[in-house]
Amino acid sequence: MNAIASKTSPASWLKASGAHQKLLAFASLIVLMIVFSLASPNFLQTSNIIAILQATSVNGVLAIAATLVIITGGIDLSVGTLMTFCAVIAGVVLTYWGMPLPLGIVAAIATGALCGLISGTLIAKMKIPPFIATLGMMLILKGMSLVISGTKPIYFNDTPGFPYISTGSLIGSLVPGLPIPNGVLILFLVAGAAAYILGRTVLGRYCFALGSNEEAVRLSGVNTDGWKMAIYALAGGICGIAGLLIASRLNSAQPALGQGYELDAIAAVVIGGTSLSGGRGTIIGTIIGALIMSVLLNGLRILSVAQEWQTVVTGSIIIVAVYADMVRRRKA
Repeated sequence: MNAIASKTSPASWLKASGAHQKLLAFASLIVLMIVFSLASPNFLQTSNIIAILQATSVNGVLAIAATLVIITGGIDLSVGTLMTFCAVIAGVVLTYWGMPLPLGIVAAIATGALCGLISGTLIAKMKIPPFIATLGMMLILKGMSLVISGTKPIYFNDTPGFPYISTGSLIGSLVPGLPIPNGVLILFLVAGAAAYILGRTVLGRYCFALGSNEEAVRLSGVNTDGWKMAIYALAGGICGIAGLLIASRLNSAQPALGQGYELDAIAAVVIGGTSLSGGRGTIIGTIIGALIMSVLLNGLRILSVAQEWQTVVTGSIIIVAVYADMVRRRKA
C-alpha cells in the first residue's frame, strides 16, 4: 500500500507529467517580474507590458516551431534566418510584384513550409545530422535573403493593412481599453493549434514517438522519414508566420536580421521543459519560457544593462537550461 501511495503521490505525479517543470518555470517568471518591478517603476507600465508581449509574439512563434522539431529528437538552427527569408519573400510578392496582401501571406507561409520540407528531407532521406543540415540551411537562407533583397530592406509602405497584422489590435477594437496587439493574438492561436496537433492528432503522436524511440517506430512499419519531413515542414510554415509578424512590426523586411533568434527560441523551449533528447515537451511550457526570455531582456534594458552583457546573460541561461535538462534525464 505504501509503495502504491508513493507512486501516486502528488509529487510523483507532477514529475511524471512534466507539470513540475512548468510550475517551476512559471514561478521563475513571477519572481523575475517582481524583481524588475521593484528595481524600476517603469517595468509594470502598460506600454512596457505590451512591448514585452509584442516581443514574445515573434520569439514565441519561433519557439513553437523549434519545440515540434526538438520533441522529435532533432534541432533546427535555421528558424531565425528562415523567418527573415519568409519576410523577404513577402516583401518581394507584395512590394516588388504588387500582389494582394493574402497572396503575400500565403507565399511567406508556403516558403517556410517548403524550406522546412527541404531540411526534413536532408535529415530523413540523406541521413545528414540535424545540426549540420539546419546549420547549412541557416547559412543558405541568410545568403539568399541578402541576394534577393539586394542587401537592402524592403518596405511595405505601399501595402495597406500589412502593419495591422502585428501592431493592430482586433481585441482593442472589440474591447476598448484592452490594446492587445494582433501579434500576441496570433501567438496564442498558433500555440493553441500546435498544442492540439501534439495532443490530438496522429502527427503529434508520431512526433513524440520519433523522439522517444525512432528505431522502434520504424520497425513497427511506420514511415518515419515521411512523418519527420512533415514535422519539419510544419515547423517551417510556423517560421513563415513569425516572418510575417516581425516584418509587420517593423513595416519592412530586413535581410540582415534573423541570425541569433534561434538561440532565444531554443532557450525558451528548454526553459519550458522540452527535453533536448526528444520525446517530451509541451507548448504551454514553451510559451512560459518565451515570456521568461522577453521579461529578462526587457528588464535588463530598463535597468540600462549594456547589450553585450545581455548577450552574456542569454548564453548563460542556455547553458543552465541545458544542464537542468541533463539532470532531469539522469534522474528519470
